[in-house]
Amino acid sequence: MTAAGGDDPLLRAMPLVFVLIWSTGFIVARYGMPHGPPFTFLAIRYALSVLCFMPWIWLSRSRWPAGRRQWMHLAVTGVLMHAVYLGGVWAAVKAGMGSGVSALIVGLQPVLTAIWLSAGGTRVSQRQWIGLGLGLAGLVMVVSRKLGLGNPGDQITLVNLLLAVGALLAITVGTLYQKRFVAPCDVRTANAIQLAAALVVTLPLALLESEAMRWDPEAIGAMAWSVLVLTLGGSSLLYLLIQKGAATTVTSLFYLVPPTAAVMAWILFSEPITAMTVLGMAVTALGVSLVVRSRP
Repeated sequence: MTAAGGDDPLLRAMPLVFVLIWSTGFIVARYGMPHGPPFTFLAIRYALSVLCFMPWIWLSRSRWPAGRRQWMHLAVTGVLMHAVYLGGVWAAVKAGMGSGVSALIVGLQPVLTAIWLSAGGTRVSQRQWIGLGLGLAGLVMVVSRKLGLGNPGDQITLVNLLLAVGALLAITVGTLYQKRFVAPCDVRTANAIQLAAALVVTLPLALLESEAMRWDPEAIGAMAWSVLVLTLGGSSLLYLLIQKGAATTVTSLFYLVPPTAAVMAWILFSEPITAMTVLGMAVTALGVSLVVRSRP
């Protein structure tokens, strides 16, 4: 769990592994949502994840962050990057949005990151502004085709669109906040604090949901994958990547997630990949690459 040398093959493989794991999050949401309400599922996921982290922390004798301020910063990032982000994505999927489209919307995070940095005084080049425009244009190409149309599980409405955009804002602000305020610390204790904060926020919403969880094999499998792979694996990798790299470098990984998730959704759920969908994703990927590409 410590920094490795630059030539460590495991370290070099971290971004690729992260993209593959993170893409499955949208697939798991599609698997799990027919079997229960989103906030109840997520509250159970956070609770189980904390229970998994605690013995790991105890056995490894991991150090907890020093100071009340760092605990507060970690709690804020936990609420943004777990409770609000995942809550928005899972609620959007529950409301009928497809896995591929939800991944595409959240994949615009690098665009928002560049806009945020420019508002803070960081210069945005002409090339990056062109990239911002292309990224938004590609999203419109995909979203407009499905707005109010599509089959159940692959529709876009005003409600699920707003939920997905809210998730996009949360993961963007959370990433920048963590990079700015959270000091490097043990990834296990940091994740435990973040997940506990997300549980505190999500549990009241779960108690308001009237639908009950139906624990069939698909729901159990979705929960197991969410806890063991996505939370313990994906979230830990994201935390390490943010601590090791610049915010824009880390967020550049997210533009690889939409096409990966779209292919997975096409294979598993037969979500259609039309020529317009492919073109829109290609335009978005080109735009985002222009935003995040380093200058010569």
